[in-house]
Amino acid sequence: MTGRTANRKRIIEVSGPSRVIPEFLDAFEQTDPIVALEPLSPLDRSRVYVAMTYDAYQWDSISERLSDMEIHYRNGTTITAGWERWTLYLEEDDDLGGIRDSLEATGNETELVRTVELKEMHAPTQIDIFELVEELTARQREVLTLAIREGYYESGRDTSIEALAEQVGIAPTTAWEHLKRAEGKVMDELYDYLQSVPTT
Repeated sequence: MTGRTANRKRIIEVSGPSRVIPEFLDAFEQTDPIVALEPLSPLDRSRVYVAMTYDAYQWDSISERLSDMEIHYRNGTTITAGWERWTLYLEEDDDLGGIRDSLEATGNETELVRTVELKEMHAPTQIDIFELVEELTARQREVLTLAIREGYYESGRDTSIEALAEQVGIAPTTAWEHLKRAEGKVMDELYDYLQSVPTT
């Protein structure tokens, strides 16, 4: 997020069926607070990144309301089926009911999912992306990057290992070997992370 004036910018991620994302973005751009939307990635993917410019005076966001109330919250909110998931860090004297009332006063619905004492929280192992990338060979990175870019992992894909191999200029069996080894390293790192995340 940038800017302290009326017009501010954010990079947002939109995910869902690729056939509905362009229509959603068109409708979203017509809403009053939005000044401009500029796609940063192809619109025919199931995950699209967009540069959004909006009028902060018309954008009565939850983050700004929480900031006005001096409530600490975790950055990186996820939105699923229209619901935003927020993690708030409250002091003993913070009024959760008052916070919810303030958010609901602007037309939001709120639901308390769970309450966790900070002393009960354990920091999970972090995935070190830079270290993970360094563990991949140059060819593994090349094939894996191409596979992701070409939609090899998307549902109903039409990209084959043969097509990836042809683009890289190697045999399909070699491309498959590079891809499987890269996937193994990524999955090992993800497994270590998932093992450290509390299940409750």
